[in-house]
Amino acid sequence: MELIIGAGIILLLIILYMVFLYNGLVRWRNRVTESWSDIETQMQRRYDLIPNLVNTVKGYAAHEKSVLEGVTSARANAVNNHGTPAEQAKSENMLSDTLKSLFAVAEAYPDLKANQNFIELQRELTDTEDKIQASRRFYNGNVMSFNTKQEVFPNNIFAGMLGFKKSEFFELDNEAARKPVEVKF
Repeated sequence: MELIIGAGIILLLIILYMVFLYNGLVRWRNRVTESWSDIETQMQRRYDLIPNLVNTVKGYAAHEKSVLEGVTSARANAVNNHGTPAEQAKSENMLSDTLKSLFAVAEAYPDLKANQNFIELQRELTDTEDKIQASRRFYNGNVMSFNTKQEVFPNNIFAGMLGFKKSEFFELDNEAARKPVEVKF
């Protein structure tokens, strides 16, 4: 009889542990999802700014058609990419590279660099890049906590059984793309 009661208590403790573990992992998974949404929101803000920036540059540097088309194409690719964080990071790398070439073109046009609309768009884009970087850090911090919660003992025994999988970090391949777009005058 005592053996049955002891086994029942141990089983109850295991069930309670699994309930608390499950609820904790759900909270962390939701934090990861929310922080990914923050990144997407900031990237959408960037995508919305780029056409205005391209149109402003187009008025001054119409013969720089290949650069403008490259930015537009990279933006479209990034907007339409709704894959994994690694796939999204690849699109973001290409977009960052093309934006750098757009700003390099702007350097050759003093009237463009002095245009108030262009200056404001550059400022907004720089602000957005800073927000994207902060969102990435927040997301990656949540991913680290979520993954760590799954990997520590004894959680690692039960997390997989409960259907939880590790989340991907949002990492940029290109070292230069890890920094916000630099705006020089």
